[in-house]
Amino acid sequence: MLRSIALATTALLLATGAQADKLQSYEITITNITKNQTFTPQLVVTHNASVRLFTLGQPASPALEMLAEGGATQPLTDLLLNLGANTQTIGGLLLPGEMATVVIEAHRGQVLSLAAMLIPTNDTFVALDRVRLPFYGTSRHVAVAYDAGTEPNDQNCANIPGPRCGGEGFSGGPQEGDEGYVHVGNGFHELGADDGDGNEVLGPLTYDWRNPVAQVTVRRLPR
Repeated sequence: MLRSIALATTALLLATGAQADKLQSYEITITNITKNQTFTPQLVVTHNASVRLFTLGQPASPALEMLAEGGATQPLTDLLLNLGANTQTIGGLLLPGEMATVVIEAHRGQVLSLAAMLIPTNDTFVALDRVRLPFYGTSRHVAVAYDAGTEPNDQNCANIPGPRCGGEGFSGGPQEGDEGYVHVGNGFHELGADDGDGNEVLGPLTYDWRNPVAQVTVRRLPR
């Protein structure tokens, strides 16, 4: 009889643990609050708190460099999946004033991150880094722009991808004049002109920003 009770208790504890670790769904809504910067496809991730998309003051990973310079989400997605993360990508461009929504799952104890390139910029990206998911209801966050430090901020259309400029989307490694580490983005500073080779240099009057650049709403969905 005692053995039966012990087995039943063990089974109950195992079932309770499995239920507690059941994947939970969250609705993530991103709003672009810049005046004239567009977000490339947005990578949304839930992952263990020990995993980071980037570290301020440290060099960007090659995968983050590809996102920050060209908007490519796949290299960072592959890296994060190998680390046990759950990922979703919201496809298409997110224009100023627009919002986009995706549903993503998370295990108990995981955190939320997201990233997308700002265009037109050289290597600036919007990001949330390891924010806590709500136990119930809704949480709201503001996301700032970061500079990957992998490309000089020359604001030259020859070095900026996207529909506005159509320039090079990935410089491929360290460049002379880049900062060399991830830091908070500080906007446009060149006055804007022609570089002498027929390439436009974008000015701050239209394309500058002040942080934050996005609002993010996280809503826990009922099971």
